[in-house]
Amino acid sequence: MSDKPRNVLVTGASRGLGLAIARRLTAAGYQVIAVARGKSKPLTEAIAAAEAGGHVSLRFAPFDLGKIDAIADLVKNLRKEFGPLYGLVNNAAVGHDGALAMMHNSRIEELVRLNTLSPIVLTKYVVRAMMAEGAGRIVNVASIIGFTGYSGLAAYAATKAAMLGFTRSLAREVGRLGINVNAVAPGFLDTEMTHGLVGEQRERVIRRSALRRLADVDDVANAVEFLLGDQARSISGTVLTVDAGTTA
Repeated sequence: MSDKPRNVLVTGASRGLGLAIARRLTAAGYQVIAVARGKSKPLTEAIAAAEAGGHVSLRFAPFDLGKIDAIADLVKNLRKEFGPLYGLVNNAAVGHDGALAMMHNSRIEELVRLNTLSPIVLTKYVVRAMMAEGAGRIVNVASIIGFTGYSGLAAYAATKAAMLGFTRSLAREVGRLGINVNAVAPGFLDTEMTHGLVGEQRERVIRRSALRRLADVDDVANAVEFLLGDQARSISGTVLTVDAGTTA
């Protein structure tokens, strides 16, 4: 990494996977801008820990990514406050489940708005600045559900499949300008959400994996760090699956 800290914007960074990514990148020496609607207690603690280390490397930027028309101003203000953006991690998403036939239209619309439209528009404005700099890294957090499917997650799967196509196409658009675009596709992660699965259902997911376990958020965060780093300079348009071998 260069001597000058690189700014990386991480969305949905107040908890869960997004917070794990923000912590991992902070530890790796990036200047992380955590975007979320509100500052959670875990994020507050992570910011305090970073400050205790003697430097401010984790910042919080409150923003509701559902406000599509305000995204341009968000990017403009962040660049004005923090300087050039080296990286963007599109992690923020909602995960409504339920049979499509019974799902309310408003929930379908929210899924598409937050999981697909919002990251595409955010990327539009961030990549413009990267094009001017002649460098940049974009990592989209997708899901194995985007290419395997899962009963009860049809609408969610559609949004994640869209991000996979977006990743590959954008990589071709901006690669000649020095910008790498990749995705990570986590499987079921060892989180509070999977702990809520009925015992046998969770065990069935584990048995399907080649490693006979679930991946965790730190595994995904490490993959994101790799794709942002110099060792991945010749990797673009790819999807890095982190699922403990579930799709092997």
